[in-house]
Amino acid sequence: MVESIEKIDDQASLYYLKEAPVSKAIMHMVIPMMLSFIVTIIYNITDAFFIGKLDNTAMMASVTLALAFSCILMALGHLFGVGAGTYVSRLLGEGNSERAKRVCSINFWSSILTGIIFMALCLPLLSPILQLLGAQGDTLLYTRNYILVFVIGAPIVIANLSLEETVRAEGASTASMIGLTAGIVVNIILDPIFIFLLDLDIMGAALASVLGNMVSVAWFIYYLQRKSTVQSVAIKNFKPSKEIYKNIIKVGISAFLLDGFMVITTLLFNNYSMLYGNSVVAGLGISQRVIQIIDFVGMGFSMGAVPLIAYSYSAKNRERLRLIIKTTALYMVGITLGLSLILFALRSQVIGIFSIDPEVIAIGQTILVAQLCSTIFAGLSALFTGIFQAFGTGVQSTVMSSLRGVIFIPILICGNLIFAVNGVIWANTISEGLTCLVGLILFLGISKKINRSTHEV
Repeated sequence: MVESIEKIDDQASLYYLKEAPVSKAIMHMVIPMMLSFIVTIIYNITDAFFIGKLDNTAMMASVTLALAFSCILMALGHLFGVGAGTYVSRLLGEGNSERAKRVCSINFWSSILTGIIFMALCLPLLSPILQLLGAQGDTLLYTRNYILVFVIGAPIVIANLSLEETVRAEGASTASMIGLTAGIVVNIILDPIFIFLLDLDIMGAALASVLGNMVSVAWFIYYLQRKSTVQSVAIKNFKPSKEIYKNIIKVGISAFLLDGFMVITTLLFNNYSMLYGNSVVAGLGISQRVIQIIDFVGMGFSMGAVPLIAYSYSAKNRERLRLIIKTTALYMVGITLGLSLILFALRSQVIGIFSIDPEVIAIGQTILVAQLCSTIFAGLSALFTGIFQAFGTGVQSTVMSSLRGVIFIPILICGNLIFAVNGVIWANTISEGLTCLVGLILFLGISKKINRSTHEV
C-alpha cells in the first residue's frame, strides 16, 4: 500500500517531465526561470543603488573588482549543480528515483565540502588574490572586506547554486523560483540595515548577500526533504562512487568552463572597447543592458528545457523528445526574432533613453545592431549546449562551452587590427555565429545515436 502511494506521488511530481502537453511543460519550466532573471536584475540594480548611496567611488570600484571572484563561486556551484541536475533528470526518466536521491545528496554535500576547501585555501592567500584582481590603493581594503565575507560564506553560496539546479531537474521550476526569489528579497531587505543602520558599509552588502543565499539554501533543503518524492539531501544517501562523480563532472565541467570563459571574454571586450574612447564604452554598456531582455529569453528556453529533454531521452520516448526540442527551438527563435526586430526598428529611441550625447547614440546604435544579430546565434548555441548536457555527452557540451571563449579571443584581436572599432563591435557576433554552426554540426552528429537509443512509446 505504501509503495503504491509513493508511486502515485512520484507520478504527480514528475507530471511536467513525463506527460504534460509539450507546450504546457515548456512554459511551466521557462516562465519561472525568466521571472527569476527579472528578480535578479532588480536585485543588481537595488544593490548598486544602496552601495552608490555611500558616495564612495572606491567602494563601488571594489564591487566591480570582486566580480571575477564571484564568478569563480558561480562556476563551482554550476560544476556540481548542472552536472547533478541533468543526471537526476536522466535517472528519473529511467524510473530510478532511489539513485536520483543518492545523486542529489552527493551534489549537496560535495558542494558544502568544496566550499570548505575553497575557504581554507583562500583565507591564507587573500593578499595574492587581491593583487590578481587588481585591487590597490583605496580599493584594497574595501575589496578585501567584501571578498572576505564571500570566502567565509563560500559553502553556502556554492550549495545554493547547485541545489537550485537539482530542484529544477525534477520539473519543480516554481519551487526553484521561490527559493531564488526568497533569498534575493531577504538580501534587498538586509542591505540598508547592514550598510547604513549597522554602519558595515560594503562588508554589510556582502553579508546581506551571503545571508540571502542561506535563506535560499534553507528553502531548497526544506523542499527536497519535505516536498520532493524523488530527491533528498539526507546524509544517509551520501554514498559517493566513482561512477556518480564521473557522470556529474563530465557534464558539469562544461558549465564551469562557460562561466570561466564568460569572465575572460567580458574583460577582453571591455578593455578593447576602452581603446576607442568613452563613447564606445558607454554605447557598449547601454547595449548590453538593453540586450539582456532578449538574452534572458534564450537562457530561459535553453536552460528550462534541459530537464524535459534529459527525462524524455532516458525514458526512450523519441517522439516526445523530438517535439520538445523542436517546440523549444521554434518558441525561442520566434520570440527572439520578434523582440530583435522591435529593438532594431526603435534602436535610436532606445539608445536615446540612456544618453543624449549624439556620439554615444550613433555608436550605440551600431553596437546594438551587432548584438541583435548575435542573439539568435547565442540562443541556439545555448540550446545545443543544453541538449548535449541533457544527453550526458560531456565532450560535445564541453566543446560548446569552451569554443565561445576560445574563438572569440583571436577574432577580437584580428578584428581590432584589421577593422579597428568595427572589428571589436562585430567580434562577438562572428564568434557566436561560428559557435552555433559547430553546435549544429555536433547535434547532427549525435542524432543517429539518439535514434538508435530511443524508440517510440
